[in-house]
Amino acid sequence: MSILKDGQAFENKYKVVYLIKANSYCETYKIADENDTPYFLKLYIIKNTPDRLLDDNGEVSEIAKCASLKHPNIISYITSGRFIAADGACQYMITVYFSGELLNEKIKLNGHIAPQEATEIFKGILEGLKYLHDRDLLHNDITPQNIMLSQKTGGIPELIDMGHVGRGCSGNPSFDTADLDPRYCANSTFAGLYNDRSDIFSAIAVLYAMLFGKAPWDPQYDLNASRADKIKAVKKARAEHKLKLDNAGLPDPLKRILERGLMAQGRDRYDSVAQVMTDLEERGTAQSGSPSSMGSRTRSKDDSPRNKQSNDSDADTEAGVTVKRGGGNGFADIAGMQELKEMLAKRVIFVLKDTERSQKYRITPPNGMLLYGPPGCGKSFFAEKFAEETGFNFIMVKASDLGSIYVHGTQGKIADLFKTAEKSAPTVLCFDEFDAFVPNRSGWGGEHQGGEVNEFLTQLNNCSKRGIFVIATSNRPDKIDPAVLRTGRIDKMVYVPMPDSVARKEMFELYLKGRPCKEIDCEKLSTLADGYVASDIAYVVNEAAMIAAFNDEDITQELIEKTIAATHPSVRNELLKEYEELREKMEDVEHRNSIPRIGFK
Repeated sequence: MSILKDGQAFENKYKVVYLIKANSYCETYKIADENDTPYFLKLYIIKNTPDRLLDDNGEVSEIAKCASLKHPNIISYITSGRFIAADGACQYMITVYFSGELLNEKIKLNGHIAPQEATEIFKGILEGLKYLHDRDLLHNDITPQNIMLSQKTGGIPELIDMGHVGRGCSGNPSFDTADLDPRYCANSTFAGLYNDRSDIFSAIAVLYAMLFGKAPWDPQYDLNASRADKIKAVKKARAEHKLKLDNAGLPDPLKRILERGLMAQGRDRYDSVAQVMTDLEERGTAQSGSPSSMGSRTRSKDDSPRNKQSNDSDADTEAGVTVKRGGGNGFADIAGMQELKEMLAKRVIFVLKDTERSQKYRITPPNGMLLYGPPGCGKSFFAEKFAEETGFNFIMVKASDLGSIYVHGTQGKIADLFKTAEKSAPTVLCFDEFDAFVPNRSGWGGEHQGGEVNEFLTQLNNCSKRGIFVIATSNRPDKIDPAVLRTGRIDKMVYVPMPDSVARKEMFELYLKGRPCKEIDCEKLSTLADGYVASDIAYVVNEAAMIAAFNDEDITQELIEKTIAATHPSVRNELLKEYEELREKMEDVEHRNSIPRIGFK
């Protein structure tokens, strides 16, 4: 029986969304404020809380420690307090709610993580650990399940679940060890010795899991076995098997860090986080094209101070975009939208791919199309999958990619962008939120802004002849300059609608694929999620997956249904009505543009 109930008001500012996890003395909830911003609420029942988790004043040690911590790689503390419940005095703490992906989930879905990305995540873990160690504190529970790749901060790793934070000890630790995962614990901790070295061992074990998709030594045991039996299996695996790193294709620095960091004897391992950071930073970790030492980099002629100003100026007329080479699953990764996919396959992709037949019948290849509709319906994702379906190269462009501090600098970047696309042809060039690139010139002044729109008009003119197909996405196509939406520039306007029941069912199936699930009825979920867009469904599944991973259990029907009930659709009915009216207006514009001009041949 939980202390708080779903929907119950809490401390006048919050309401309880649902219970996430509970034991005899502690309960964790998802709560939300008046703006529906989610938070974690961790609640301790004082009379049931073990003495070792309380300080000399009878306060929960974890709460006092978390209140003193502030670092981008550590879950953010919001507030704490006390209240009296039916079960007696309780102490609580509120922290930022996880948003993004647990590292454990990322590893399960991807199998492993590429060395460069794994290194960046590892650096964030080390930064968080160093912050703790500098304050004479240990985390003591570094595992992939306790690292959040925060969506709010662009994937920056955050250490979460601070329930085992404490000072180093030799003997009886001041925290409960029953829920620690022995696969990521140093052998010394099994005898009660916790120090900087044991924390670093755990972090490097997580690095190994990212690179290989499994814990070091991969000890096999029953998840329901006692902790003593799990520890026995871990010790046996470590004693009998040597980690195989020689033929793993890892950069030498990562290999050396794994070899030293996972040694059996603590005296042979790293003494401090700073030592690991030195090995990462000074030796370099890139697989190719990088110097082995940052300090030994040779300065090229173009790096000289006298050339720096001109180089900066040149760089600011270059579009800093990435060309994604052709390949992928294409439309197979898109749930629903069958009618749209078939239309594009027949009227666009066919012409783009079968150039020989197009020339035979003198078919003019399409120049570009605008995908518009309510936010969250997958327009940008659809554009990327369209490129995969064609097999063309793909460039995604955001407005910030073309920003410049120089007058006419953006115009130079626009020209360079199309030049880059032409060099990589055939290329699908996608502009996300196109209204930000080419706003209606009748609505504002500004010579340089008009110049940027004019540059776009010039570059868009018959760009298909240069092997470029443009896809523009927008939630507000009525804000786009009308000159852009003319044939020979943006030829087609395609409305991307709200997903229907079939599409929602397929989305649940797609997003749940590869995750540990238990008897999921996606058809029922589709009905419950009526009015939800693609991003809403992706959020629901990810939220349920995070909670399941947090509790180390399968995703269940009940959990997803509870998550749907706690998640509001992001597109309101009034907004949807506005989009239907906008659709009629845009279709009328497209119809007018398709009428032949009289007087020209």
